[in-house]
Amino acid sequence: MRSRSTLLVALVGLLLVLTGCQSFTDSMTASGTAAASSSAKPTEKAAPIKWSDCNEQIKPLIAGQAGADRPLSFECGRTEVPISYKEPDGATLPLFLVRVKSANQTNRIGSLVINPGGPGGSGADAAIGLALTMPEDVLNRFDLVGFDPRGVGLSTPIECIPADLKDKLIAAEPRPTTDAQLDDAFSLADQVAKGCADKYGEALGSFDTVDTARDMDRIREALGDQQLTYLGYSYGTTLGSTYAELFPKNVRAAVLDGAVDPDKDPVADAEASAQGFESGFDAFAQNCVGLVSGCPLGANPRQFVYDLLTQAGTTPIPSAKQGETRTATAGVVMTAVQAALYDQDSWAQLAQALAAAQKGDSQGVFALADSYSGRLDDGTYSNLFDANIAINCADQSTREDVTKSKVTSLAQDWSQKYPLFGAGSAVSLYTCSAWKADRTPLPERDAAGAAPILVVGNSGDPVTPLPGAVDMAKDLDSGVLLTWQGQGHTSYPKTPCVTTAVDAYLIDLTVPQDGLTCPASG
Repeated sequence: MRSRSTLLVALVGLLLVLTGCQSFTDSMTASGTAAASSSAKPTEKAAPIKWSDCNEQIKPLIAGQAGADRPLSFECGRTEVPISYKEPDGATLPLFLVRVKSANQTNRIGSLVINPGGPGGSGADAAIGLALTMPEDVLNRFDLVGFDPRGVGLSTPIECIPADLKDKLIAAEPRPTTDAQLDDAFSLADQVAKGCADKYGEALGSFDTVDTARDMDRIREALGDQQLTYLGYSYGTTLGSTYAELFPKNVRAAVLDGAVDPDKDPVADAEASAQGFESGFDAFAQNCVGLVSGCPLGANPRQFVYDLLTQAGTTPIPSAKQGETRTATAGVVMTAVQAALYDQDSWAQLAQALAAAQKGDSQGVFALADSYSGRLDDGTYSNLFDANIAINCADQSTREDVTKSKVTSLAQDWSQKYPLFGAGSAVSLYTCSAWKADRTPLPERDAAGAAPILVVGNSGDPVTPLPGAVDMAKDLDSGVLLTWQGQGHTSYPKTPCVTTAVDAYLIDLTVPQDGLTCPASG
């Protein structure tokens, strides 16, 4: 869910130069249309993409980063898609894209379209980041194309949660079990739902994955690709599998890395999330105590965090960062922990940040929490929160909504089973129950008739646990499972074994053996 929000902010001006873009609210007012329908079929051809050189805007932003010396060129683009596929000839909304090309490109295959997850992650931002880290064998054969999905980043962003309310959401009690704590959590969710409904009305239901998948086929066509080559991470596996269900014959190759389980209902999914984060924390703790230099959190990192949460809950911790007036509550500490569990490379940073917070300086935990939530130094946020809630809730059937009484019962039960993450995961279930917008539930996905689809799972993934990838590969008629025995969220291109298999699949359509397992270090 994290993104380099500063990069997106720098690109905003460029988008406005590319074209005077209309806000989503203005577009909806002009069209008078309601939410899109999963059964609607587009009848018009894709609008062309208007590309513009944006090397001058992007290259200074990546200067000094590993991979920035690669011979890359950047283009920024804009295209139009229908607000509602019920009325494909009606009002449109603009989507923002970034295309990256290597000067070493030879024998070009086509475009590799990516989605980094969230939902709410910027594909444009991800394309820039992946261009610095992706194997050059892939960059030499594909244009790398990232787009901000409808409602995300620079594509008519949904913005209906004020910054001060986001601050409250992050600072809130992360393990609510008492009546007062649960009432506070429910109240915050109600405020979010009301504010977004008041601002967008019926338009709020248009931020859904089914229509984003339809948008993606428009993009494929506009790029001139006969079939789609796709790389999706986390929520991007939901988007990719939905695309394959709607347009199976248009799939050339699709890598679904860190699969969201398509078979679990919201309650089961929330419990799996709590369990996954608990296991992820245990892996972090075990790694910490095994350090030759010693663990900054002592011999029992879990107890250290319990004590720190109590400390921050009683007396929020100030920051030594100049100009910082916030103090870190237990909610901020927990957000920092969750942020670091996404990537094993962040574990050392987390240990140091928690140790510093215990001594009275929360600067480190704020850095992690802010990177996770998309908060900028000036106190503003990207629209990650807004888009994440809107898309998740648009995708969920009202039959799956969970009552306050059920949430209360689960919070108390899961707080015992999953002491760090259980209660918070239970309370998250109420978010969509409070949501006031039309829904476009995700279809069942077998993608019958699609080319082989590669599903990648990670045995140590705390965010999308491995059973999700197993279920995804099993559900897809042409699904092939590749497993990495590593830690952190998603797998490609973190390890040679996975990288070799994925590269061969993307470039040559060589499908690895179903069930292939890659060792943690290989």
